[in-house]
Amino acid sequence: MELLNLYQNNYLIVFVFLCLGVLLPLVALYLGKLLRPHKPSVEKYTTYESGIDPFHDSRVQFNVRYYIFALMFVIFDVETVFLYPWAVAYDKLGVFALIEMLIFVIMLLIGLIYAWKKKVLRWT
Repeated sequence: MELLNLYQNNYLIVFVFLCLGVLLPLVALYLGKLLRPHKPSVEKYTTYESGIDPFHDSRVQFNVRYYIFALMFVIFDVETVFLYPWAVAYDKLGVFALIEMLIFVIMLLIGLIYAWKKKVLRWT
């Protein structure tokens, strides 16, 4: 019976944190909406360009290559973060973890070579 109560208490804690995780941002957004000043005017809805009246549409179309370049940076940056815990615990992990990490790094290199061949890494 005690094990069942412990099991249910674990789910209760998860449920409480889930409710808090949903309610706190909703309450904060609602309070922000209530407390902010709201005085709409035509000037506030125009695009701000250093005090000069806007002379064309503010939406500019960017080349997709810039987004792909940024995504490649984020992917490889995040993957290098995965190397840090492995390097810290290398002595305890042994040869099997070394082989797994070599496979991981080889997969990253294959992705990098593929992106290089497709000329994704060219800025212009």
